[in-house]
Amino acid sequence: MKIKKYQGALFTKVLDNYFINVFKTFYFVYEFFRVVFKPPYHIKEWLNQCYEIGLKAMPLISITSLIVGLVFTKQSRGPLENFGATSWLPSLVGIAIIKTLGPLLTALVSAGKVSSGISAELASMKVTEQIDAMEVSAINPFKYLVVTRVLAVTFIIPILVFYCSFISMMGAYLNVAFYDKTSFIAFFQSAFSMLTFKDIVQAVTKSAVFGFTIGIIGTSKGYDAKLGTSGVGLAANKAVVLSMLLIFIEEITIVQLFNL
Repeated sequence: MKIKKYQGALFTKVLDNYFINVFKTFYFVYEFFRVVFKPPYHIKEWLNQCYEIGLKAMPLISITSLIVGLVFTKQSRGPLENFGATSWLPSLVGIAIIKTLGPLLTALVSAGKVSSGISAELASMKVTEQIDAMEVSAINPFKYLVVTRVLAVTFIIPILVFYCSFISMMGAYLNVAFYDKTSFIAFFQSAFSMLTFKDIVQAVTKSAVFGFTIGIIGTSKGYDAKLGTSGVGLAANKAVVLSMLLIFIEEITIVQLFNL
């Protein structure tokens, strides 16, 4: 009987914490939109964050994208050869990378690299009371630390997505050129022949939504960090896990909306 009561109390506590965290996240988003259009705008800090986020994520995205392009093309070649349709390989690769793999791969890499970095940075500032010091010095820490980072991630992720897609396509071209001796121009003409303007809009939309999610989750977990120095690692871990989960949910939702 005592075990059942304990399990019931534990379940209630977990459920309460879940809804509290959901409420805090929605309130954090509301606070972001409440202050985002109000001056001051901290353009210099925003540019600095765009540079830092884009530069730090680019090496990992480059390596990952090239490998994904090579592997995906190599794995797709076998089934197409069975049907004598290897000529469709560039088109298949173009559709898969531009519409899905590019945005999703960039978002997942950024969730692990960028979101954890932002949350750890803000959490360390929180536990060392640097954020409180900013409030004393008449600087709005939410505006300076959160808004600039969220806007930077939302802006830079679509750029990184196009960069990721290009590197993946180059990896795919290396495979196609090695086996089929296809020229560079012929490969890209075939790769983009099946893509439409709607596909590009879908990729940009997903990229912006993914970037906003990564920025909001990373800043919210870091800005509300607790439990002293141990809260820094906990905040970074929560930011990565939640960002990746939301990215997959948003991927499904956006694809369904564009397919209506």
